[in-house]
Amino acid sequence: MRASRMFSFSVVLLVAGSFLHAQGAPATMPPPAPHMKPTHLKHVLVIGQTKGFEHDSVSTVMASIYNMGKESGLWDTMIRTDTELLTKKDFGKNNTKNLNYFDVLIFASTTGELDMDAAQKADTIAFVKEDGKGFVGIHAALDTNYKWPEYGDMIGGYFDQHPWMTFNAPIVTEDPDFPAVRHFPKAFVKYDEIYQPKDFSRDKVNVLLSLDPTKLDYTNNPRVHRMDHDFPVAWSKMYGKGRVFYSTLGHTEEAWDDPDIKKMYFEAIKWALGMTDGSTASHARPAAFANAK
Repeated sequence: MRASRMFSFSVVLLVAGSFLHAQGAPATMPPPAPHMKPTHLKHVLVIGQTKGFEHDSVSTVMASIYNMGKESGLWDTMIRTDTELLTKKDFGKNNTKNLNYFDVLIFASTTGELDMDAAQKADTIAFVKEDGKGFVGIHAALDTNYKWPEYGDMIGGYFDQHPWMTFNAPIVTEDPDFPAVRHFPKAFVKYDEIYQPKDFSRDKVNVLLSLDPTKLDYTNNPRVHRMDHDFPVAWSKMYGKGRVFYSTLGHTEEAWDDPDIKKMYFEAIKWALGMTDGSTASHARPAAFANAK
């Protein structure tokens, strides 16, 4: 009896398949619906908390990074405007991620003293320095955590005014081999706000882009504090085992419509994830600018 039913079922399938084939329909079954994200994706955490000046571009920055990961298929992005996940604490059954889950941490124009206790600060430093994870600082990430000296050491300095506000910045490429800036020409102009850093040393970073000091106006400008007129625009560095990238570019919302700026940060994130190689070795200031006044 069972064999007879199985035979009848097989005949029905055969007839149905022949009918579909005759009608021009595909004989094979459709592929199964997607149910899980690929497990090979990297995990990126973007923090956009602002405790000081709030830039209009913060939302645009976070959305851009999310879209970069989604469109490239290289990483998943979690966006937060709080600092709860900046910890290695186990959240138990709440299904909340912590730093152990992520591969790169991005500060998207964060400002002021972020809401982090001592344990969170220690965990964040360990995330980069000991675990060898990546950190990318965007624009106002340099205007953050002044009371946390380890942060300044990690990122490479602190904000000390923007002498020319938002202007047509004359920029030179100092390391044309680094993946995040190799698409830029030797000299170019971008309309953006360039930060002047303090507690910064070329001996501790690899300057990738800088302002051309011979094309800047210093007349009656009390915001110019660097007497050496050395204004880096982007750099890479190691912090312990981890990779760190920072750039002052990306102040305006319009900057994130610029393919050059988006490509720079896309490649910077890939580098911070360890997907590409690029130097972090310091180098001397270009000879043409060494005695800039």
